[in-house]
Amino acid sequence: MFKIETKRLILRDMHPSDEEDFIAISQDSKYQRFYSESDCEPDKYRQLTRLFIAQAREIPRTSYQLAIECKASGKFIGTVCLRLEPDKQASIGCGISRARQGDGSIQEAAYALVDFAFRELRVHRIYAETISRNHAAIRLCKHLGMREEACFREHRFFKGHWWNTVVLAILHSEWKQVV
Repeated sequence: MFKIETKRLILRDMHPSDEEDFIAISQDSKYQRFYSESDCEPDKYRQLTRLFIAQAREIPRTSYQLAIECKASGKFIGTVCLRLEPDKQASIGCGISRARQGDGSIQEAAYALVDFAFRELRVHRIYAETISRNHAAIRLCKHLGMREEACFREHRFFKGHWWNTVVLAILHSEWKQVV
C-alpha cells in the first residue's frame, strides 16, 4: 500500500471504510459551490471510492488519489490526488472536510504529494484547473509556488450560468526554488 507521512498526516491509498467520510465531504454546501449537482450525488462518490481503490492497483500507476488521514485521530479528513499524464506532466486536486479547512492540513498534504511527484516520479510540470471564484484553491496553488498560466472565460456551465476557469502550474525547476 502506498503511503506518504508528514508531520501531522498520512497520505495513503483509499480504503472501502473511507467511503462514508468521502461522501460526507461532498455533501457539504461549501464544497458543492464549485461542482454541478450531478457531481455531488452520493452514488457518484461511492463509485469514485471503488474507482480510486482499483486505480491504486494499476501497473503502471497513473493516478494517486489518496486519503488524507490525521495522524493524531486516525480519521479520514480529505483527499489529495495526482494524475499522471504523457510527457511527464500531472494534474493535482484536493478536497478537505470543513472542520479541517484553514488549519494547514490541505497545504501540508498537497506539498507532500507535489514533492513526491517531482522528486520520485520525476514529473516535469504539475498543474491545477479550478473555477476562478474558488479563491481557497487558487491560494493553495500559489502557496505551492504555482503561477497562473491561463484564464478561460465562461468555460464551464453549471448552476445556471457560465464560470471562468483558471489554470495554475509549476515546473520541476521552479519547485527546487520553493523547497
